[in-house]
Amino acid sequence: MTTLSHTASSAEEMAVAFARVLRGVGVVAPVDSVLTFVKALHRVGIDEQSNVYWAAHSTLIRRPEDREVFDRAFRVFWEHRFSENIEEEVETLRIELAVDDDEGDGDGEAEPSDADLTLTLRFSAVESLRKKDFAEYSHDELRLAQDLMQQLRLAGPTRRSLRTRRAKNHQHAPDLRRTVRASLRTGGEPIRRYWREPDEKMRRLVLLLDISGSMEPYSRAFLRFVHAAVVGRRRVEAFTFGTRLTRLTKELSARDPDYALTRASEQVADWSGGTRLGECLRTFNDSWGVRGIARGSIVVVLSDGWDRGDPEVLSAQMERLHRVAHRIIWVNPLKVTPGYAPLAKGMAAALAHTDDFVEGHSVDALNELCRIIANLE
Repeated sequence: MTTLSHTASSAEEMAVAFARVLRGVGVVAPVDSVLTFVKALHRVGIDEQSNVYWAAHSTLIRRPEDREVFDRAFRVFWEHRFSENIEEEVETLRIELAVDDDEGDGDGEAEPSDADLTLTLRFSAVESLRKKDFAEYSHDELRLAQDLMQQLRLAGPTRRSLRTRRAKNHQHAPDLRRTVRASLRTGGEPIRRYWREPDEKMRRLVLLLDISGSMEPYSRAFLRFVHAAVVGRRRVEAFTFGTRLTRLTKELSARDPDYALTRASEQVADWSGGTRLGECLRTFNDSWGVRGIARGSIVVVLSDGWDRGDPEVLSAQMERLHRVAHRIIWVNPLKVTPGYAPLAKGMAAALAHTDDFVEGHSVDALNELCRIIANLE
């Protein structure tokens, strides 16, 4: 009987990761079932494969037609991933170079030393985090990822402002105040005239982060990304939504990441709860969006699209938002999953009113998001 490795991960982390794999292959694995699965693993342990299999089967399978897909997913994920001990990452790789004894003309040259026969390759552990899935991050890796996210640059396009600035040509409105002030030097004659033109300002960036239970493996990394955006760019607004909408711009404006995230966690009351995308977007549109911060802004929604509400409500609210926003970008961390299709009702309803549908499972994916925003017109 195959033995699962203790060093692979904790029962909670393994259960959440396996549930995410099941969702990726089309098996419905709600949060309450995953929590029951975690409790079952605490009872039976993670040493015996048969115990883990039946614990997962009894808590995560709800339809008979999902059994075959479940069995394949279990074999691939549990046996191959956890059947052997996972070794620690190595930062130095030494390769021994073989020397052919037949080579050489025997002219008495000194034989190469051991140092000459060894090639040492080094790589950065931080660089490996760029492509790593956020769901597999440890707490220490999240701290390292915070530094990488602070290096991201969310520039974006500009828009015409109501304010004006000095202009050099005569094709704009005259600057009467400056012209009159200059005429005092010439006895009141406006010998030299000045002009002003409309100024430009950066478009507002609005970040809407899904913190529901299905987003739990990613929301902690996304929150750090949102914090980096708030402190690293002007004109940024941050919101979280699950069962209700919460504005976190003020809480995330602190430079210290730990302090900012602590304040944000205290403000959010629906962390890892249900998902009501349509109702939360209705609240955003009514209170903040349509007549306020969303008009002419770049709106980024970070969510997997799982919604327990009415998809027609979500579609209607996305349509309202799309009419006033400059651009709507939907970041879905599950998009990278092989064979993924936006079949969830919430995601399918929102996709019709989304300008860009991108991945968001890693630092590299978020860097691509920054590139898309920077290239907008």
